[in-house]
Amino acid sequence: MPLLNEGKNEEEKSWAMRWYAVRNRVKEQFGERPDINALLFIIGMNEVGIVKDKWEKEEKQDLMHVALCKLMSTEGYYELLGLDGDGWPVYEPVKGVPKLPLKEQDELLKRKIIEYFEAL
Repeated sequence: MPLLNEGKNEEEKSWAMRWYAVRNRVKEQFGERPDINALLFIIGMNEVGIVKDKWEKEEKQDLMHVALCKLMSTEGYYELLGLDGDGWPVYEPVKGVPKLPLKEQDELLKRKIIEYFEAL
C-alpha cells in the first residue's frame, strides 16, 4: 500500500495496516468491508451478546453507544456498572471525553477499534 502510506511515519503506517487488516477480517465474515459505524454496531452486538437480523433504529443507536462506552472504558472515560434488566451493559461516565477535532476523533476511534478486534 505505498500510495496510502506515502508521507506517513512508521507508527502511522503500522496503524494504517492494522486498520486495513481489521476491516478485511470483518469483510471475510460479513461479505462487505465495514466503515466505522458498521464496526461500532458489530462491537455493540458482541458486547450485548445478541445477534438478530433486524434491529430497530433506537436499538442500533444503543448498540453503537455500548460500543463507544466499551472502547472508551479502556481509556478510563467510562466504567461498566453491570447489566440492566434486559442484559445490556450499563456504563457510567467517569471523566469527560476530550473535545477533539473530527480527524483526531476518527483516528482515536480507529485505534480503539483495532485494539478491540486484535484482543478477540
